[in-house]
Formats: sequence, C-alpha cells, structure tokens
Amino acid sequence: MQDKKISGNLGEDLAARYLRKNGFKILKRNFQNKIGEIDILARNKSDIVIVEVKTKSGSDFGEGYEMVNYFKRKKLLQLAKSLQINYPKATIRIDVVSVGLNQDPPEIKHFKSAVEDD
Repeated sequence: MQDKKISGNLGEDLAARYLRKNGFKILKRNFQNKIGEIDILARNKSDIVIVEVKTKSGSDFGEGYEMVNYFKRKKLLQLAKSLQINYPKATIRIDVVSVGLNQDPPEIKHFKSAVEDD
C-alpha cells in the first residue's frame, strides 16, 4: 500500500509540473471538501479545472481516463457542482492526467473534459 501512495504522489508531482508547463495555474493540491478530494485544482485561461491524476506503473487496465469508473465519475461531477459556488462565473471542467511510470521518462497523457455530465 505504501508503494501505491509513493507512486501516486510522484504521479501528482509530475502531473502538476506538466500542467504548469502547459499554461495551467495550480490553485490547490489534494483539495478536500465534504464531498471528496480533488487531486489538483487548476485554472486554465478562464476555466477552473478539476484534474484527476491516474498513476500507472504497468500497462494493464488501459488509459488513465478508462480507470475512472462510474462511481468516481459521479463523485467528480458532484465536486464540480460544489465548486460552482466558489467560482460562479467560471466554466468548470474535469480533466484526467494519466502518468505512466513504466517508461523513462514517464509518459504523461492529458485527457481534457474527460468526465462530462451526460
């Protein structure tokens, strides 16, 4: 379990660095409210972006966004709705950043608007 936490933290660090390099401003990391936790809360131009980071050390289970199951999607959508109070004029979107640690350098894939309300 400790290994998973270490690789998760490394994945979030790499994702935050990638996002900053691509023009995102990191607002908060591991932001918690009564609904749940947001890995990275960022601003991209005028959008507020909830970033779900999926760190993988193997190639099984597909892409990062595919690892966000039904229940996680619902939780992320609830988090987005709760944030609307703090950012009433902003568009809030949910991105997934997949970090593959089984390569050197680690592979980072960014899926914009990966979770949307049906």
